[in-house]
Amino acid sequence: MNRRNVLKNLALAAPAAWLPSVVAGQNWSPLAPPPAGSFQPTWESLSGYQVPEWFRDAKFGLWAHWGPQCQPEHGDWYARNMYREGSDQYKFHVEKYGHPSKFGFKDVINTWRAENWNPDELLAFYKQAGAKYFVALANHHDNLDLYQSQHQPWNATRVGPKKDLVGGWARAARKQGLRFGVSVHAAHAWSWYEPAQGTDKTGPLAGVPYDGRLTAAQGRGQWWQGYDPQALYAQSHARGAKNIDNGLAQWNWGEGMVPPDKEYCEKFYRRTAELIDRYEPDLVYYDDTALPLWPVSDVGLRLTAEQYNASMRRHGGRNEAVVTGKVLTEPQRHCMVWDIERGQSAHIEPLPWQTCTCLGDWHYDRRIYDRHGYKSAQTVVHTLVDVVSKNGNLLLSVPVRGNGTIDEQERAIVQSIGTWLAANGESIYGTRPWQVLGEGPALASSAELSAQGFNEGKGKPFGAQDIRFAVKGNVLYATALGWPTDGQLLIATLAAGSPQRPQPVRRVELLGHAGPPLTFERTAQGLRVQLPAQAPAAGLAYAFRIT
Repeated sequence: MNRRNVLKNLALAAPAAWLPSVVAGQNWSPLAPPPAGSFQPTWESLSGYQVPEWFRDAKFGLWAHWGPQCQPEHGDWYARNMYREGSDQYKFHVEKYGHPSKFGFKDVINTWRAENWNPDELLAFYKQAGAKYFVALANHHDNLDLYQSQHQPWNATRVGPKKDLVGGWARAARKQGLRFGVSVHAAHAWSWYEPAQGTDKTGPLAGVPYDGRLTAAQGRGQWWQGYDPQALYAQSHARGAKNIDNGLAQWNWGEGMVPPDKEYCEKFYRRTAELIDRYEPDLVYYDDTALPLWPVSDVGLRLTAEQYNASMRRHGGRNEAVVTGKVLTEPQRHCMVWDIERGQSAHIEPLPWQTCTCLGDWHYDRRIYDRHGYKSAQTVVHTLVDVVSKNGNLLLSVPVRGNGTIDEQERAIVQSIGTWLAANGESIYGTRPWQVLGEGPALASSAELSAQGFNEGKGKPFGAQDIRFAVKGNVLYATALGWPTDGQLLIATLAAGSPQRPQPVRRVELLGHAGPPLTFERTAQGLRVQLPAQAPAAGLAYAFRIT
């Protein structure tokens, strides 16, 4: 799509029914006046964005999606679901901590110490495992900022661990030469925390308000004296007509959701602008449809324009920043990087994109560890190879325990991924998609995306006949997602006379194999490669260098 069509179609990026009715205004205040030719906080202006080469070359990032909801070690969305009477996490919470009218999520935060957190050790390990960028959680829907914040008293330097977690991660990442990113999820606290305003419907405490209704005045003599619970629980307000679990449209401030007010939007802007200014991340991941608070506010547009402009000031007019968002219209994909959650595109995308997924749950869940339920290293490597063939990156979350460590099962999986990348990384880093992404039976069973993504694991499992391609200069890499049992690999796409590769094949090498180049023949059926007697020790997937 050329720029003229992009500008034309950006008018369709927000349906008329979504036009902002609570827009926070254009009174944004960047640290320095934007120079001529800089980005403005409009979709049209942002459509001039170009994805930086560092991101296109990096391919693989690791993520610490770590915050106070990891402290109970009982899975995703704990701070919401603990207030949903009868839910698994409600029952767990009542048994472990007490009733949410007496011990709420603010009190879970107070138990979180992050006592064994060692970012230098973890980031050195992640660098050795082949990560080229690292992303740290800056806040989640639980609304606790994990950095020094002037605008959110509920932050990790003042409560909980009383440490600047984002600052520690940033220093450790840069010490290892990794690009550093942050993920921002707090825009949805307004509706996400609504259950904290509720009560039990049955039982001995029926009708007793949960702690989400507490006020600052009620904190006298409590550990949280001087803190307003409403600044954490996103203030009391009228509840939406429906529950946000019922559909993506509600996540996008539709279907009867009460939109946030101007004060809420502006506070989110100030918190996030300070985060970007203080820590200068190379990447900001927004867990939002398009941008935070869009379309009821323009603060996401303002933040993105300012980040791009700040990056240009730091890099001599070159924008090195990456901003990711979900469920983007085609025109919006020219303004930022499309992120697909727990899923993959079925095609080679014309613009670079990213998939984010996790070894287990986003928040640490001890039950997954107990049942050995993490994704295998092979699953991760297969995902990485598949995504790279389609012009994408993989951002992998390794769940962190409340104490700041990863467990030994996770460590072994990450180490295996690193061993594979050490042997096969040239087929991943710095590559670009080829004319076709690959071949094999799994292509025919690619599952459609659902909402933000959520199609991983729904297609046919990969096997030895599934091959994915990538190129670097004149070198073609063909990676088989299994080891053929008959001692031969047939690449049908490279048959004699192939329009994709009409030039002769002169040499075929197997990465990680210490022996000589492999023998092969090119016939009408394909390029048939004779394999060595044993597969390379790294296993998992098998990359062939074809020149």
